[in-house]
Amino acid sequence: MRDAWGGGRQSRGIEVNGHRRFLHPHVKTMHRGKRVVLLTAAAALAHAGAMKFNLALTAACTVLLFNQTGLAAVSAPPFYGDPPDEHHPWGVHDGNRPQPKVVTPGTFSSEAQPGKPPSDAVVLFNGTDLSNWRLDKKEGPAKWLVRDGVMQVVPKAGTIRTREEFADCQLHIEWAEPKDIQGSSQGRGNSGLFLMGMCEIQVLDSYNNVTYADGHAAALYGVNPPIANALRPPGEFQVYDIVFRRPVYKQGQVVDPGYVTVFVNGVLAQDHTPLEGTGGHKKRSKPVPFPDKGPLVLQDHGNPVRFRNIWYRPLPLRASEGGTDGCLTAEATMAKRKQIAANIRQDADRLTDPANPAPQLLRLLESLAYDRDEATVEKVTRMTSAYVQGVKQLPADQVGAKKDEVKQVKSALDYLEKAKALPPGFGPQAEIESLVKAQHWDKKS
Repeated sequence: MRDAWGGGRQSRGIEVNGHRRFLHPHVKTMHRGKRVVLLTAAAALAHAGAMKFNLALTAACTVLLFNQTGLAAVSAPPFYGDPPDEHHPWGVHDGNRPQPKVVTPGTFSSEAQPGKPPSDAVVLFNGTDLSNWRLDKKEGPAKWLVRDGVMQVVPKAGTIRTREEFADCQLHIEWAEPKDIQGSSQGRGNSGLFLMGMCEIQVLDSYNNVTYADGHAAALYGVNPPIANALRPPGEFQVYDIVFRRPVYKQGQVVDPGYVTVFVNGVLAQDHTPLEGTGGHKKRSKPVPFPDKGPLVLQDHGNPVRFRNIWYRPLPLRASEGGTDGCLTAEATMAKRKQIAANIRQDADRLTDPANPAPQLLRLLESLAYDRDEATVEKVTRMTSAYVQGVKQLPADQVGAKKDEVKQVKSALDYLEKAKALPPGFGPQAEIESLVKAQHWDKKS
């Protein structure tokens, strides 16, 4: 797919903290000691006179907040996609939207060797000790066997739990039954893992083993069977990858019932399954509130099941919990839009330059797409009128150099008018349109 910048040219890249960052061909860089600084959008406009950058190119890029490396991310031009609306605080392709955090992927496991977790994972069992675990129902150290990089249930030693408590997560866990396992149905290598100590995902040797459907391996036990039985033969490690979202209640009412998704050896077994409570043996489960956090519990069901390579990644807040991605309530959306606009206006304050007002003006105009703050409207009214007059007063041989910059301001005003982010009959818009027409800049060359 070609991008909005013309996409046919190959992007350049620089190394930042060991990561390759790709730059649009029109983005300029400066070197200050060991720092590489990207000049984008308003910042590039501010430097354009001295550095002789092409304003038409640099004005198309956006300024984002600096991350910890001091590197400004280059994302998308302002005034590009559809603007924020009643339920979405961000515009489509919004250049002000935070970039995803960089995560170094882990490696896949083999039968002989567990894989490595991703860089942001919290490791719960690393194959060496049970320091992150304790008995579940009473205080005391976990007494399961640790050997050859795995921990193994010691029958009657007791169910164990993590010392750490957490909630919404991506969970990875590998387990294996004895190769010479005996028994049938629920008596064949039974164990289980309890998310937040409440919701059981069944562990069982379901390979060539018949049992009740909602008790198979990867069942949401007592609630929902797996949609596929993807187990390997006993003796081989099985891999569970789980995405868990706890129920969310507000004032005693269910806002989000909570869900679990489970992959078994790469095969989908639970597909965004509603929790319907905690699950359980023989009795119908009913929806109940969950605590804010809870442990991961591994069950001692009297079978020598082995576990290895256990880690999780905490997940961001959902919209129902106060997250700012997805479809939000009107109240939450407006609160976030006001916050974004305030951050942009604060950024605009740093661009104040009477000799070159366009960068600050464009940034302030950008803030109006999120929040039509009356004080900002008054300020951009004054600034736009002054800007137009300043261009008109330039000597005839210097006016042409302002063409791209003026058209950028006009484009911003047209965008905001369409988004109903400007008051009706916004005077400066007519002034800048008059300037464009007087210079014949509205004609296609």
